Amino acid sequence: MAHPDSLLDAGTVSAGVYRNKALGISCKIPEGWVLRTEEMNARDEEEERSAKPGETAAAPGSVEKTDSGGRLLLAAFSRPPEARAEDVNASIVIAAERVATYPGLKEAAQYFGPLAEVAKAQGFSVVEEPYEFAVGTKALVREDFEKEVGTRMMRQSTLAMLARGWAVSITFIGGTEDEVEELIVGLSFAIPVHTVK
Repeated sequence: MAHPDSLLDAGTVSAGVYRNKALGISCKIPEGWVLRTEEMNARDEEEERSAKPGETAAAPGSVEKTDSGGRLLLAAFSRPPEARAEDVNASIVIAAERVATYPGLKEAAQYFGPLAEVAKAQGFSVVEEPYEFAVGTKALVREDFEKEVGTRMMRQSTLAMLARGWAVSITFIGGTEDEVEELIVGLSFAIPVHTVK
């Protein structure tokens, strides 16, 4: 029996761009950023193996990882976690969960119930409730958050869509609204390549 994750292409990073042909996503990663996708997925899998029944592990800025095939597709950060600095460690996190995990989930706006819970648990407050947001010709749903970190403000914008049986969240974190918007500009969509099932 195939692993549930095998039905979702993890995507690739080449020449500073993350691409996922199945989902039609392309996302530019700023030069010099650190990729931690494999490390974070390995850590989550280790935590799941050691968790008590019923517990789940969560990746920062992403939805909780579940037994239903949820996975982290991209985790890119402006610096490694051990490198301390005064500014916010900006990041781009793309995660996916099976739509079937959430009975009755029919549109992306509904997915912000669980996404907002995770953000609030991490200390974020809602700046703007979910609203329709266009990236090129692709319509997504977006919600904006902020969090005080010492003397700094951390901004988070999460975009969500439903695609091919998956709820996909694309989260951008930065120290200012302009920094987040600049990261979002690097996101684009093509027509997904459908594979034969």
